[in-house]
Amino acid sequence: MKTKTLKKNKVNVITLGCSKNIYDSEVLMGQLKANKFEVTHESTDDDASIVIINTCGFIDNAKQESIDTILEFAHAKQAGKIEKLIVTGCLSERYKPELEKEITQVDEFFGTRDLPRLLKSLGADYKHELVGERMLTTPQHYAYLKISEGCDRPCSFCAIPLMRGNHISIPEEELVTQAKLLAAKGTKEIILIAQDLTFYGLDIYGKRSLADLLKRLSDVNGIDWIRLHYAYPSGFPMDVLDVMKERENICNYLDMPLQHISDKMLKSMRRGITREKSIELVKRIRETVPEIALRTTLIAGYPGETEEDYLEMKEWVEQSRFDRLGIFTYSHEENTHAFQLTDDVPDEVKKERAAGIMDVQQIISRELNEKKVGNTYRVLFDRKEGNFFVGRSEFDSPEVDNEILVDAKEQYVRIGDFANIRITAAQEFDLFGEVVN
Repeated sequence: MKTKTLKKNKVNVITLGCSKNIYDSEVLMGQLKANKFEVTHESTDDDASIVIINTCGFIDNAKQESIDTILEFAHAKQAGKIEKLIVTGCLSERYKPELEKEITQVDEFFGTRDLPRLLKSLGADYKHELVGERMLTTPQHYAYLKISEGCDRPCSFCAIPLMRGNHISIPEEELVTQAKLLAAKGTKEIILIAQDLTFYGLDIYGKRSLADLLKRLSDVNGIDWIRLHYAYPSGFPMDVLDVMKERENICNYLDMPLQHISDKMLKSMRRGITREKSIELVKRIRETVPEIALRTTLIAGYPGETEEDYLEMKEWVEQSRFDRLGIFTYSHEENTHAFQLTDDVPDEVKKERAAGIMDVQQIISRELNEKKVGNTYRVLFDRKEGNFFVGRSEFDSPEVDNEILVDAKEQYVRIGDFANIRITAAQEFDLFGEVVN
């Protein structure tokens, strides 16, 4: 039985997964709003007649979260609490036949490139003139900017090409237009995202054009920070670092998932790079941009990973002293190249190895943070949480990296603005500071 009156043209969009899904949801919501729908994102009001779930299908945990969320709203529909349930995104792209069979309360399933069809199912038109128009789900002062879709890399463990298709770059002109629209609305930081930033331009310009794109985005008035996420190591275009050095509004920050360091593992993972070349690349990046903060991501428990492979990775992490590091336990994904291999590392061993790497990184992070005490940084403030204003330096990305906290009982900063902060204390993954004029 309905507990309240549902608003006929109100849509609640639920987003699961990565920043690329956040971007897609924002575009979807912008289109719906232009079609006169009332749109909310992850609202708890429970008065929307339509719910759209943008799913993730990357690894086991993400898939389970997506399925649990679909089931939650399927039960809500059964109870009359919503009228229409639509599922889109990566899980839907990858497992549509199975989902249609198992969860019959869902009205329609759509894939990652089905936005026009999804809108049509709601009686809405896809408006081509809305290039760059979207409803931000992030705070207004920062936004994700997706520069390409899909991926052409052959990584053995990755299901992204199955869900997102082949690499397609978005033309520079369109991206510059999007950046200008964001800047006009108060966005100060844009975070470039793609499955592989370094492949940008190859399909439409015949060359790696990330450096050219960065120059054009850097010229957009009002954009104070440009941040780079997800750069593939093999074939990394070094001219990107030259632009980073010469342009003040390009953050000295690079997110480059390296995945492993053992030659045996890298070969099996089909990464197109060796231990020696990985180490040399990190060295060259740091020599070219000495101030750079390097973030990487690793995988623990890939098929065939021995204790020796793990210890080699652990020793390399100790030596490399990455500024930021995350690690996943390997997920055995059907239809990937690695699915042909035996998933022979027990789950508890995968978790132990991942925890061992993070123990090392925690020590490194604390040591690097302690060296920052006494230094002053330009900080962009994202929110107030409890008794603290919470912000980030150019070396930190939202959600995943260190944060800088200022005591709100002692000092005031405005959310969405920059302030100069002197670091007064350090923890493993957070810094504390005070405003300086």
